[in-house]
Amino acid sequence: MVTREDIESFLDRLTSEGGGSSYNEIEPGLWVVRPPGALDLDVIVHYSPPVVLLRMKVMNVPHGDAASASLNRRLLQLNATDLVHGSYGIEQESIVLTEALELVHLDFDEFLASYEGMTLALTSHLRELSSYREPR
Repeated sequence: MVTREDIESFLDRLTSEGGGSSYNEIEPGLWVVRPPGALDLDVIVHYSPPVVLLRMKVMNVPHGDAASASLNRRLLQLNATDLVHGSYGIEQESIVLTEALELVHLDFDEFLASYEGMTLALTSHLRELSSYREPR
């Protein structure tokens, strides 16, 4: 089974292989990963045996029934058509993109594919989803 140290070595590889990502461990087994480029959202990586969780906060849940219903429908469509392993969901008052990977057979390539899949999906969805954001 993959250990906490293995996950940290995956993160070391992720940042050293020229992708431009950086990370910081904020407590044992919990890292904040900053993707490169214009995506201004962090990926939270949480080592929680028997899985490692990857999570990104996308935005706050909009107020108003019509906006929430429309957004929820669109998120379900994206879950069904654009996301292979992860999914959009609601946690407290936030829209999040999450993925759980089993540690028993996890390797770096699977970890990298999940990380890149999440960041790529969100990059392609962000313009559309931002139209649901409420003004500050």
